[in-house]
Amino acid sequence: MAAIYDFYAGRQPEIIPLAFRPMAVEDVETVIDLEREIYPFPWTPGNFRDSIQANNSCWIAEADGETVGYGVMLVAVGEAHLLNLGVARPWQRKGLGRRVLQFLIRAARERGAEIMYLEVRPSNTPALALYEDIGFTQIAKRRNYYPAHDGREDAVIMTLPL
Repeated sequence: MAAIYDFYAGRQPEIIPLAFRPMAVEDVETVIDLEREIYPFPWTPGNFRDSIQANNSCWIAEADGETVGYGVMLVAVGEAHLLNLGVARPWQRKGLGRRVLQFLIRAARERGAEIMYLEVRPSNTPALALYEDIGFTQIAKRRNYYPAHDGREDAVIMTLPL
């Protein structure tokens, strides 16, 4: 358990114990509800089910038995690719995204990954700031990668040596 300071609200540190467990097919409906709440272009239930069935590294973060976050990554041939990471809106700005990401980084190392990749929207400035603070660096852009309300949006490709 780590104490975190909520800089946005100016509150004293609060302790939020998190438990991580593998995501199961039975979790998909809960995860998709969170995904739809936080992303304008969410993954489909099939995306999550396919990731679980493909034996990707799929995780649930729980606080007091409530699903508050999740992460999905592919780990193969010494590389990890972060595919999806989300924190439920009421739990955002409390350092949980950082903790989920740190858990996934440890899980990737344990599975033999030596480097982690991810794509992120340039418009997702909180995620960009988190990734850079953890030590990810921008290495390239993918043109027109993400759907957007006014067409398509590029993706920033980032990497972190593990």
